[in-house]
Amino acid sequence: MKHGIIILVFASLVGLLGASQTDYTWHLPKGFPMPVVPQDNPMTEAKVELGRYLFYDKKLSGNGSQSCSSCHLQELAFTDGLKTPVGSTGEVLIRNSPSLTNVAYNATLTWANPVLTDLERHILVPMFAEFPVELGMTSKETEILSRFKEDALYQELFSQAYPAAADPVTIQNIVLALTSFTRTLISGNSPYDQFVYQKNYDALTDSAKRGMDLFFSERTECHHCHGGFNFTHSVIHQNNVQFVEMSFHNTGLYNLDGQGSYPLGNRGLFEISGKDSDMGMFRAPSLRNVALTAPYLHDGSAQTLEEVIRFYEAGGRVITEGEYAGDGRQNPYKSGFVQGISLTDQERQDLVAFLESLTDTEFLTNPAFSDPFR
Repeated sequence: MKHGIIILVFASLVGLLGASQTDYTWHLPKGFPMPVVPQDNPMTEAKVELGRYLFYDKKLSGNGSQSCSSCHLQELAFTDGLKTPVGSTGEVLIRNSPSLTNVAYNATLTWANPVLTDLERHILVPMFAEFPVELGMTSKETEILSRFKEDALYQELFSQAYPAAADPVTIQNIVLALTSFTRTLISGNSPYDQFVYQKNYDALTDSAKRGMDLFFSERTECHHCHGGFNFTHSVIHQNNVQFVEMSFHNTGLYNLDGQGSYPLGNRGLFEISGKDSDMGMFRAPSLRNVALTAPYLHDGSAQTLEEVIRFYEAGGRVITEGEYAGDGRQNPYKSGFVQGISLTDQERQDLVAFLESLTDTEFLTNPAFSDPFR
């Protein structure tokens, strides 16, 4: 397929159905399915609370300079506002920091890796990656654990989260708590949700309503990659766990050699599969809270929503000079959904208004997701 891949995922292989929820109560927005939770990491209130503290604590990084929240700010829908993030040792990453909005529903967890499909494994990447360094925990594990073991607050939090453990302060338990917390970061009370699911027909402006009609039309084809309750087709939940679509798309962002090439180190799914047809394939992220997650695209190369819309209007991007020069519109691996379209100024404004209606202000200020040290 030119626009993505579909992978069968059987519950017997991933071991996810029937996960125990123990004492944790989900408060899901109307229209949202139940997230999948691994059987070996059931949700508990104590584990979620420990995870919240860990998420915001700089003691988790090797040099004590960063926390998970350094690259995932609540007020920016858990992104960082940078073109690409900077790790704890000053190394600059090559891909834009993805939003953690509704990460519990992500079928894949990075921009272009179909193998990392669960949070427990994915979270090890920012913790221990060395090329480039993010939190920089490699070879600092003993020191980091000592920081928490010597802290009276964490002695209590770890004991509450893992009451049966003789030594609850372990790397594994940190991973389990962090992933439990991030699974709770669910957003579903935007004006769009109020309009569609709560039947509040005054929740959207006339401009946003027109933009919604455009977004879901065959004329723009936006919904083919950004559809469903989470505005991406790359989703997993308890209702679809036996058949999960993991979609990746080439949008014509680059075409360095006239034969479809993308910049070295940023070639998408190709870097995993080695297949020419996977060149430039990246996951279509959720558009929830998208008005707050600029800059956009996998490399942070678009600054505004209007710039992104104009990019799709053109059917790809033309770079006229420099090392990345090329006509992305002619990329041979480009998705068939990115053909270009002519929009009026009003239609463009309407699409922006609709995308802005996906902003959930309650999510951005929810104290359950906030920094407990403030």
